[in-house]
Amino acid sequence: MAVVLSISLAFTARAVEPVDEALVRGVKYLLTQQEESGIITNKGRRNETAMTSLAVLALASCGHQPTDPTPEGTAMKKALGYVLGRDVQQPDGYFGEKDNSRMYGHGITTLMLAEMLGMGADTGQDEQLRDRVRKAIDLILRAQKVPKNEKARGGWRYLPSDTSSDMSVTVWQVMALRAARNAGMDVPKEAIDSAVDYIKSLYEPEGRADKRGRAKPGGFGYQSKGNEISTTSEGLLALQVCGEYEAEEALGASERLLREGIRTDERWFFYTTYYYAQGMYQRGGKYAEAGKAKVMEVLLPLQSREGFWENGGGDGREAGKVYATSMAILSLAVKNHYLPIYQR
Repeated sequence: MAVVLSISLAFTARAVEPVDEALVRGVKYLLTQQEESGIITNKGRRNETAMTSLAVLALASCGHQPTDPTPEGTAMKKALGYVLGRDVQQPDGYFGEKDNSRMYGHGITTLMLAEMLGMGADTGQDEQLRDRVRKAIDLILRAQKVPKNEKARGGWRYLPSDTSSDMSVTVWQVMALRAARNAGMDVPKEAIDSAVDYIKSLYEPEGRADKRGRAKPGGFGYQSKGNEISTTSEGLLALQVCGEYEAEEALGASERLLREGIRTDERWFFYTTYYYAQGMYQRGGKYAEAGKAKVMEVLLPLQSREGFWENGGGDGREAGKVYATSMAILSLAVKNHYLPIYQR
């Protein structure tokens, strides 16, 4: 009896932790925004495929699966059904046209579907998932090979045909490629290596390594060398997901983020917090602890009574509550490490 009571008390204590409570409320809010078609987005908002995909990732990060006989599982099954619909993905594999989310949305949706491989509600949906991911990955690979100048080579931009590149769009494609490769799909190593080279080209250190060889803080820029907190967070996560844990650029970015942290007045607050949370967790040790504490500090006070996030930075107000809530959940749920792509 004492053992049972001990387990019960431990579970109760864990269940009412502020982060867990916030995640439960956030998930419940997302479910209230689902339409009959399966779309999860705020009414009147565009980018419905990308928003639905982010919501599915958020639900999965809390341990829910489309096979679960629960409201969350049912919502995920319906959402996947929408994304896998015939008219959502273009014949060439592109997900970013119908909802005008461009390569941002294509990367997000491809990442979500790759993470869901093997988690379909049934065999038929699993086959659909693999078929859609294969086509989407092929489009990403073709877009990378579009002739570009030396500074843009290896990356991606807004459209598959663009001849320029930027950090933000590139990182979503890298995450999708890595997720697909982790799931056993054929993704050429040279595509990953080329993307890593592009990301590293945007790195700017604050100084040389010291006499002991320890990296100085540094950061990444958007289309040129720089050290913005948002792009530094993106670059850190992308390099680590690609196995570049000890690269000078990853070490320097870690130090910069450890020193600077994140603020609610960041223009891309939810976007930055998402990458910061995942990147610092991947770093481990004092970086993971500092990242966890900072994310809780900035996000928990911003959650509404209804469970959604919206305030904080311009992207929350511009992109809507489903977007902000999904990104907040993904940031806070890093401790669960349910999604394969975010595991160390």
